[in-house]
Parts: sequence; C-alpha cells; structure tokens
Amino acid sequence: MPRPGLRGQLDRFIGPGATTAEMILQFVPAVAAAIAAPAYAVTLPIEWTPLQLGLISVLGFDFIGGVLTNATAAAKRWYHRPSQGWQQHLGFVALHVLHIGLVALLFRGGDGSFFVGVSGYLLGASMLILSCPLYLQRPIALGLYVMALLGERYYFTTTPGLEWFLPLLFLKLLISHLLHETPYRPGENR
Repeated sequence: MPRPGLRGQLDRFIGPGATTAEMILQFVPAVAAAIAAPAYAVTLPIEWTPLQLGLISVLGFDFIGGVLTNATAAAKRWYHRPSQGWQQHLGFVALHVLHIGLVALLFRGGDGSFFVGVSGYLLGASMLILSCPLYLQRPIALGLYVMALLGERYYFTTTPGLEWFLPLLFLKLLISHLLHETPYRPGENR
C-alpha cells in the first residue's frame, strides 16, 4: 500500500516498496537523460525554442525513467496488482498519445500522418498485447516492438534531435509497462 503524504504520491508513481537500488536505477539515468537530450539537440544545426528544449528534457526524463521504472519489481507489483485490468493499462498507454501529438506539432510541423500512424499503431499494438494469453504476451510484444522500430526506420523519417523518441516510447509502453512479469523481491532466487 502507498504511504501517506508526498511519499505516497511517489509510491503511486514508482510502486510501493521500491528499494533504494530501484530508486537509484530509476532516477539517476532519468536525470542524466533530462540533461543529455537537450545538450545533444543543441549540437544540431537547428534553431530550437526554449519550449522545444524544455520538452526534449522532459521527454528524455520521462522515457528513460519510464523504461526503467516500469521494469522494476516494485512497479510490476503496483501496476499489475489485481485491480489493474486492461482498461487501466490501455489508459496509461493512451496518455502517451499526448507525447506523440506534441512531437508532431512542435518538432514535425504538425505532421498529422505521424500523429495518426504512431498513435494508431501504439494503441492497436497495446490492445493486441493485452488481449493475448499471458504466455504469448512477451513474444507478441517483442514482435510488435520490432515492427515499430522498422516502421520508424523505413516508413517515417526520424525527428531530428529526437531520434530516440519512438524507440523509447515503444520500449517503455509495449515492453516495460504492459508485460506482466514475476516481481521478485530482494534476496529471492527464482
């Protein structure tokens, strides 16, 4: 159960009972990504606005932190507890359509086909994973992730400064978040 107060808010985000090691694994790389992503972007010959650089930082933090957080045992226990069904998982994924929309609008000049194509694939792939028997979810999720990478590589052009956006978006959601895995506790050996 989440603790009361601000610590409880953190618990609802990363999962109650996260160990110190899990918290370090989640937050140190996420903070590094929040710094490195805009630092990389400014090396490109592009005139960035402060809003764009701020969003690049937030997305870097969210995606690196999200990939790692959703892969921890604490998050697996929290996000896959009995009260969390396909509706909650799909709702979590659907929130990320906003990310896609912001990238399409602010970095791709309002690219509607990017927004519709990426959002549609993300939601469709997520529904497919969630509708499959548990024992098939991992290979199907990995196959759909590979298809997303190929689509990003051969169908859409990458977004300059955000070449990592689609690979990390799909890794965070299709692999780290949606897959129900055994959430081992410290000291457990299989």
